Amino acid sequence: MSSIEKDSVGDLGLVGRSPAMEQIRATILQVAPTTIPVLILGESGSGKELVARAIHENSPRKKRPMITVNCGAIPEGILESELFGHQRGAFTGAVESRKGYFELADGGTLFLDEIGEMPLSTQVKVLRVLEEKEFMRVGGAVSQKVDVRILAATNRDLESAVREGEFRLDLYYRLNAVKITIPPLRERKEDIPLLIEKFTRDFCRENQIEFQGFTPDALKALEEYAWPGNVRELKNFVQTIIVLEKGRLIDRQTVYKYIGQQQGFDRNLPVPLNMPADKAERELIYRVLLELRSEVAQIKEFLMAQNMSARPAWPVAGESGHPLPVQEATVVHEKEDMLPSLEEAERDLIRRALEKTNWNKRRAARILKVSERTLYRKIKEYGIEKET
Repeated sequence: MSSIEKDSVGDLGLVGRSPAMEQIRATILQVAPTTIPVLILGESGSGKELVARAIHENSPRKKRPMITVNCGAIPEGILESELFGHQRGAFTGAVESRKGYFELADGGTLFLDEIGEMPLSTQVKVLRVLEEKEFMRVGGAVSQKVDVRILAATNRDLESAVREGEFRLDLYYRLNAVKITIPPLRERKEDIPLLIEKFTRDFCRENQIEFQGFTPDALKALEEYAWPGNVRELKNFVQTIIVLEKGRLIDRQTVYKYIGQQQGFDRNLPVPLNMPADKAERELIYRVLLELRSEVAQIKEFLMAQNMSARPAWPVAGESGHPLPVQEATVVHEKEDMLPSLEEAERDLIRRALEKTNWNKRRAARILKVSERTLYRKIKEYGIEKET
């Protein structure tokens, strides 16, 4: 039995031996046989859909469909039609009646991913399905009964969204009957070698590739990486490096070539969790600015110390073997108002992303790792306009 099989429970399909993963498995096995709603929390790419799939596959509904809906990817104007279906003539373009995801998932499971992005008007109707087990098609006049188990997931802090009026309190209570929180990969690094083993084995088998594997130093380097994209990023990395290195043995330097020795590695910069994405972005920008300011101050102190001691700042050897003299450095004292405000930094970051994508808001949102709705709100809030 491989290490992957030893560290899995039943057919859950979840890889990991960390205490957090063991607790998640235990919770899944407890809630799967029931119809209770489950709220799955975690950063993007952490495996929320895998947890939802494990709940469905270990439930009495496993022979019925599980349908996944990304609430943040469907425009607000058509989300209700996608969820609840519509009658012919309900709106322009509705040339025939159509079933929605609730009807298609009848008897099975409906997984509402990124539910924190769902509009308030749609939340009301989802709440009715949870409480009354019935809904009405868009443009319809008759309620329809449905038997669907709802699983929901988000990377947002729904409690904060409730306080800010962006999420209904009653729906939050209904969804939060059981909560499963998936920690980011950087907080369960002992799972990284197991995940690499699984991704490597599956990819090589599927594509019939001979792969010599990773050296211990390479694995250590991968454990040191912060993995902001979590498990999804790790999987993509493994597949990419196997293909581009043509199955050769991967060492630490090869890993650095694809990830970068500094970029992306854990610099002990705290990542804010359990808060809305926009607030988390501001917090991260603020901390990066503070870190940059600290590094600049350290460099200045170093140069001043070197000047005072009349020693060379860097041991650069000349032809004679003696260090070359260092020119006198001019130290510019930093003023308190040199750093931009958080609002200015965020506005500049958004504008740069928009200009980089030629004002394609969908691509800009992906670069900034926020939803399109959040980006549109920020553009309006800051009055960002395309310069003509």
